[in-house]
Amino acid sequence: MVNKIRTILIVNLGSPKQLTVRSVRRFLRQFLSDPRVVNLPRLLWWFILNFVVLPFRPRQSKKAYAKVWTDRGSPLTYLTQDLTDKVAKHFAQDEQVTVQMAMSYGAPSIATQVRKLQKTQCEQITILPLYPQYSSTTTASVFDAVATELMQWRHVPELNFISEYHQHALYIKAIADSIQQSWTEEGRGELLLMSFHGLPDLLTKKGDPYYYQCLKTAELIAAQLELQEHEWRVVFQSRFGKAKWLQPYCIETLMALPEEGFKNVDIICPGFAIDCLETLEEINMANKDIFMQAGGERYQYIPALNDSDANVQLMVDLINHRGS
Repeated sequence: MVNKIRTILIVNLGSPKQLTVRSVRRFLRQFLSDPRVVNLPRLLWWFILNFVVLPFRPRQSKKAYAKVWTDRGSPLTYLTQDLTDKVAKHFAQDEQVTVQMAMSYGAPSIATQVRKLQKTQCEQITILPLYPQYSSTTTASVFDAVATELMQWRHVPELNFISEYHQHALYIKAIADSIQQSWTEEGRGELLLMSFHGLPDLLTKKGDPYYYQCLKTAELIAAQLELQEHEWRVVFQSRFGKAKWLQPYCIETLMALPEEGFKNVDIICPGFAIDCLETLEEINMANKDIFMQAGGERYQYIPALNDSDANVQLMVDLINHRGS
């Protein structure tokens, strides 16, 4: 059997290129203009985006990014690159295989990376979005971008699209092991919160499986850790606007926990393969302050898998068994 010329594209959300208001505004414009991300009538949202959001939000977002920005830039960008490089190293002996990184918004874009492949006589493309739980707002947006580019090809290559891995055994074990490691090194709290990115509740009613996949992931992690029902909870973060979103809300839960007697908590975000602004600034900083001001005494954020050996092993297994 002849090996095909194959490219693996590891895709994440994206980030501003520079720590400037202009760069943040450009990123937010692209991100929030995606109809998959914001499910409002386009004319209404165009007005809100251009006259309410973009004139003010970029400055606020820049201040948030400044809290997590490093000499290497945005953590989401360089940590995704580090993970990609380690996965590429695993396949280094196979000259027919290349591994690249792409971003849904920002650089390097999905469009740019796919266009490059047209010149390499690529016969098979494996797309691996770094979203364990499928959502129309993230995973489907990646598919849209890839499909839009492939529509221009005369000879469309074989396409393998890994749409989710929310209950993959290696994923569940890796998350559970990271929690156990944190408990060993930092001590164990009275309650484990598993916080996922929120979505409008309406999307679930329209058939988006994200909510149920989040619950399944959390149940499997809790089972792996042999936790009792009262020892863990699922919450949803990053609510935007006045519409009803997936509940319970992370912030409201954190504010109420001290009154319930939980003043020592651990929190992890299993829906994020890579740490980013949302986990590092919102969850680990802003939400920690909210909890402590409400009477909490200890708040421990457990990092994402990032470029750990466990995450590399997971990516390689997904590629070999679901992307080939």
